[in-house]
Amino acid sequence: MKARFTLRSSMPWWRGPMLVGAAVLATILIAAIVSRWAGGAPLPAVRYIFISPLQSKFGFTESLLSATPLVFTGAAVAIAFRAGYWNIGAEGQLLAGTIGATWVGINAESLPSYVGVPLILLSGMLFGALWALVPALLRTRLGIDEVVTTLLLNPVALLLITGLLNGPWRNSETGFPDSDVIADSTKLGIIWPGTRVHLGLAVGVVIIMLCWWFVGRMSGGLKLRAVGLAPGASRIAGLPVERTLLTTALVSGAIAGIGGASEIAGVAHQLTTGISNNFGYTGVVVATLAALSFIGVLLVALMFGVIIVGSFSASRALEIPSQIGQLVQAVLLLTVVCALVIQKYRVVWTTNRSKEQK
Repeated sequence: MKARFTLRSSMPWWRGPMLVGAAVLATILIAAIVSRWAGGAPLPAVRYIFISPLQSKFGFTESLLSATPLVFTGAAVAIAFRAGYWNIGAEGQLLAGTIGATWVGINAESLPSYVGVPLILLSGMLFGALWALVPALLRTRLGIDEVVTTLLLNPVALLLITGLLNGPWRNSETGFPDSDVIADSTKLGIIWPGTRVHLGLAVGVVIIMLCWWFVGRMSGGLKLRAVGLAPGASRIAGLPVERTLLTTALVSGAIAGIGGASEIAGVAHQLTTGISNNFGYTGVVVATLAALSFIGVLLVALMFGVIIVGSFSASRALEIPSQIGQLVQAVLLLTVVCALVIQKYRVVWTTNRSKEQK
């Protein structure tokens, strides 16, 4: 007997939501089991991770704050993947954005805020796009796989930040390896009084809406999707495949770079080596779970924000490792991917006829 996967000929409308719901329930069950192994009570752990952040203003707003960088990196990955450009370098592009934002922020004391805020966001966008340029050129000009080049540039960006913070950007007051605080004129304003939710979240939502509108409603978005689905056929049809890939790669890097600028101008207000908590890598997971849907990216990023805040609450209350939040995100990705495979394919068992004849 030999098993093989075949596409399902038809699927009832309820199967998809049911399988995703089953994946979420399986994730909750696994989270409860792992919490028990870590020494915590399962049911309180599940409540802290998934529910408690939504029960208070502080928990909800901190979840929004944690989701903000994931909105940018998720959108950056989603638009690149839609075009068939496999950008795994959102982490490095976000870090490049933090470099550009810091450079503007520490040299903008004399600028008014209506100039400083757009300038710091634009600098992050420019540096993110520039960081994405080399892998894009290697892909479109030489045919070199962008998965490898974009991934390898991520640690290079972190090494560049480390060199700057241990050299010309070392804090002039403390001498510690972090930059000076950026100018007040470049800091993003708070959009929810009494919380830390800043203008970066609104910018991220606007970018999500623009991406959704362009990819789903504009002719350029149709070409982008065509290139992603069938690059060979698109080339035969006369579509500029290489130019589309190059443009999309730069846009993806620019979005991730704005996310880096948002972290500098909205939260940290200075550059440190720990400015990114693997936001770029998590953005790949966010985009995958959202099935490359931009509205889905927004929802999944918020869900991850809840899990991040909830895992720290569970860690403090139950004395379990805070890394359980990362474990839950990984398990959620695996269960949802398995659900999608079950939704689209079925297992067919066949016999080896040649052996039977012998």
